[in-house]
Amino acid sequence: MGSPSTINTTDSVEMKNPIEGLNKLFESRIRLGVMSILMVNEWVDFISLREYLEITDGNLASHLKALETNGFIEIKKQFVGRKPKTSYRKTPAGKQAFSEHLGALEHLIKKKS
Repeated sequence: MGSPSTINTTDSVEMKNPIEGLNKLFESRIRLGVMSILMVNEWVDFISLREYLEITDGNLASHLKALETNGFIEIKKQFVGRKPKTSYRKTPAGKQAFSEHLGALEHLIKKKS
């Protein structure tokens, strides 16, 4: 998967294509939701993500894998007592990509108003 173009939200240069800075990976509402949660929390466990987003284990797992493959999230596996616990957090690359995506959305909204 090629990396989509992004914009620097501090640039004053007008984009020719208003959707150019959007990151295709965040088109999914689930990945958008996961990254939104991770932007405001240091670590979030799988069960909390699943319950908050109200989706199945398999659906969440596939979206988490896509974010991990692109280097946007980090995974920590541990045991709490005898139970396995998997937690996730955003990586610096994930934080930057998501921030740029939000900046592109804001730019698009402001351009249309």
